[in-house]
Amino acid sequence: MKKWKSLLFLILLIVYEEIIFSASIFGTISNIGYVILFSTPIAVVLYLISTIGRKWNIFATYLATILIISIFIAQLIYYRIYQAIISFYSATNAMGQIWQFSKTIFEVALNNWYIILLMILPLIALIILHKFRILDFEKIEIKERLIASCIAILAQIIGLTCLTFSNSSDLYSNKNLYYNVNSPTLSANKMGIMTTMRLDLQRLLFGFEENISEVMNLDVEDSDFGNENPKLEEKVEYNELDINWDNLIQNEKNSKIKTIYEYMKTASPSNKNEYTGMFEGKNLVVFVAEAFTDLAIDEEITPTLYKLYSEGFQFDNFYTPLFPVSTADGEYMTDTSLIPKEGVWSLKVLDGNYMPYSYANIFEGQGYSSQAYHDHTATYYSRDKYMKAMGYNSYLAKGTGLEKRMNLKNWPSSDIDMIDVTTKDYLKENGSKFITYYMTVSGHLEYTPTGNTIVRKNWDIVKDLKYSTRAKGYLAAQLELDRAVELLIERLKEAGELENTVILISGDHYPYGLNLDEINELSDYERDDTFEKHHSTALIWNSEMKEPVKVDKLSSSLDLLPTMLNLFGVEFDSRLLMGRDLLSTASPLIIYSNRSFITEER
Repeated sequence: MKKWKSLLFLILLIVYEEIIFSASIFGTISNIGYVILFSTPIAVVLYLISTIGRKWNIFATYLATILIISIFIAQLIYYRIYQAIISFYSATNAMGQIWQFSKTIFEVALNNWYIILLMILPLIALIILHKFRILDFEKIEIKERLIASCIAILAQIIGLTCLTFSNSSDLYSNKNLYYNVNSPTLSANKMGIMTTMRLDLQRLLFGFEENISEVMNLDVEDSDFGNENPKLEEKVEYNELDINWDNLIQNEKNSKIKTIYEYMKTASPSNKNEYTGMFEGKNLVVFVAEAFTDLAIDEEITPTLYKLYSEGFQFDNFYTPLFPVSTADGEYMTDTSLIPKEGVWSLKVLDGNYMPYSYANIFEGQGYSSQAYHDHTATYYSRDKYMKAMGYNSYLAKGTGLEKRMNLKNWPSSDIDMIDVTTKDYLKENGSKFITYYMTVSGHLEYTPTGNTIVRKNWDIVKDLKYSTRAKGYLAAQLELDRAVELLIERLKEAGELENTVILISGDHYPYGLNLDEINELSDYERDDTFEKHHSTALIWNSEMKEPVKVDKLSSSLDLLPTMLNLFGVEFDSRLLMGRDLLSTASPLIIYSNRSFITEER
């Protein structure tokens, strides 16, 4: 029995960490049976590695314990920041970027010190067990190794058998999460972090495609799926193209692509409306603004943003759901009207794909010039490859030439400076049309004068406001965006292009550098930690608008691209995008990364 104490310790270690993580993050401890069964094989592998020879065994056991604890602490901190489970893909691709968020990581760790302390307790227990020789670190024989291996195999078989015979009618049942659906957050909640990470690594190495249509037994031909906007009457025009879906379906051999075609055939396009073509022929400047939300709009503090809101389209029920890769996923949804794929960086994997509905590809076909800018590192999230796939003729950021025009050594850099040194690229004397894209960075956390050069720069303007330090810091950071847009408007006016230019501003995600209490300081209503903290807005403005247009419809980042295409009178097929034109009669749908959603249906 003494030789098996190390194995028992490792099993209890993993189960204990799972319980602490689940209780602190999800508030529940569910499916403990699956956690024990699927944790046992992992513990056995670690046990076999740590029973080779006494000195090595001691070292390996301590190393395994520290590694497991570190994994859970890292996942805890990551979830507190991004409300997601970190994938192996993100972990291996983002190692060089961690230093930029060291202060945030430290602060989150400090705020969760008691949970981290609980997670560290097994290491203290190991030290005590070692000191009093309760654990035996001696080498085990082949017989014990075979028994341990059998235990691992038996636990795995029992776990899989339980999954096989469990009720799988629920799309997000344990069985479907294990075999058919990729939702790390739900999987971690139901089966634990270690199982979720094992599945993530397995799917990364060997590939994985969801089988939702099979799980739900969908018959696309006979279903009403996608028909939330039935055609109103024959005289109504729709944003659709003449696509021979029957021919595509008949000739498609890939079953998954065929299913998509079948869905597209049954889906209803959005209707053209009184705003169709409202901005046809005008220039377009797109801002995806770091952590921008309605919290940043204030008549006194950010008068330019307030001007755009009060004179332009007013989206008062707009949301920017946070997805696992935060800024990159928020940017992806805004630009493509597509849901990012979990477990990868969608910006990066887009490289090499055809994107006919990107702003650059659409407007370049109409004789526009296109250019993109970012006042941070060009290769961050592989954005350089993303911009190329999106069709922009030029992309200036740190590493591709913007550093020659402005100071990019401070963190974060200035959005005002970015506007100042780039408007000459597209505001030319010949009055040629342009589509310009800005990904800003001035609104980034940390929201303190000591941790953020932009907050420090604008601190005197906000320091006397009756808010907490970080709430004031957030406004100070967004001040830079406000002044940048103000400068852009001045340059457009000087060039005689103000009336001919539309400005679109939206955020990438909610300001997760603020906690819920700090968010509510700036909010005009009490927001919750589930849906409402993601409440935001989008600004669409042109100086020729005679009066604001109030849009009360529920909306999100996904809806911006089809809305803009309709406003610019672009011929497109709305069925090919996941978002809805917010000015059409299409029913709204807001989708969150954990598969929850908001609709107007009650």
